[in-house]
Amino acid sequence: MATDLTRPAHAAPDWIIPQDWHSYSPEEHAVWDLLFARQAEMLPARVAPAFMEGLDVLRMTKPGIPDFDELNERLFRATGWQVVAVPGLVPDEMFFEHLANRRFVAGRFIRTPGQLDYLQEPDIFHDVFGHVPLLVHPVFADYMQAYGEGGLRAAKLGMIEALSRLYWYTVEFGLIRVGSDLKLYGAGIVSSYGESIFALDDASPNRIGFDLERVMRTRYRIDDYQQNYFVIDSFEDLLRQTRDADLGPIYDRLRDLDAIDVGQLLPSDQVLHAGTQRYARARA
Repeated sequence: MATDLTRPAHAAPDWIIPQDWHSYSPEEHAVWDLLFARQAEMLPARVAPAFMEGLDVLRMTKPGIPDFDELNERLFRATGWQVVAVPGLVPDEMFFEHLANRRFVAGRFIRTPGQLDYLQEPDIFHDVFGHVPLLVHPVFADYMQAYGEGGLRAAKLGMIEALSRLYWYTVEFGLIRVGSDLKLYGAGIVSSYGESIFALDDASPNRIGFDLERVMRTRYRIDDYQQNYFVIDSFEDLLRQTRDADLGPIYDRLRDLDAIDVGQLLPSDQVLHAGTQRYARARA
């Protein structure tokens, strides 16, 4: 999420631009195919089944960068969502407005071969491969719309920072219980080869049961693997907690509370795994 951005001259007032799919070079399509092949090989045993089902429904196994016109035909038929191209990050309230109207904004550019393993600004692989398959799942699709509606309310209350933490620790870096196992569903993880392994297998990070207020107080990292992962029980429970909660009193409490540092555990946490934080300390 971002603020104080200037809309490029070629973007519409809602920041949408043409995807211009035919302008992608063979080299750009090849980068997508390489990224896709790496993730498709290792994710099936690690990711929430709904993600793989979404890939199948959307037919994203077709080589090359997806054409949004073709993708949207299948996505809209499934849940009424569509993907729209934007020039990059968009202002917070415009981002929320699109989500509230079942439009997912995606950058149209793709990383270079030298950026396969890390890119700070999200590209089309992160946005489309990472996010869009779960928009086929009806409950998760409803959660994303509810998040956009909640974001518009949070903007009026000056609480975007708290709500951004919820997005970060669910939509971007969330884990989910599937039976007795933990699985990936956050787009920031499923689009990253290294973090797809780290989030489930490494001893470093904390894995904590999801608690809405706790999540909204917790700082996060934008420059490296996460030190905390929050685990939801189901998409249904995530939607229920966030849609049915009266966030007004939560926001009132958060204004009087300090943020929780990354890597910090609280006595009230449902700790599924207390991380060693060895990776973070080594990087520091």
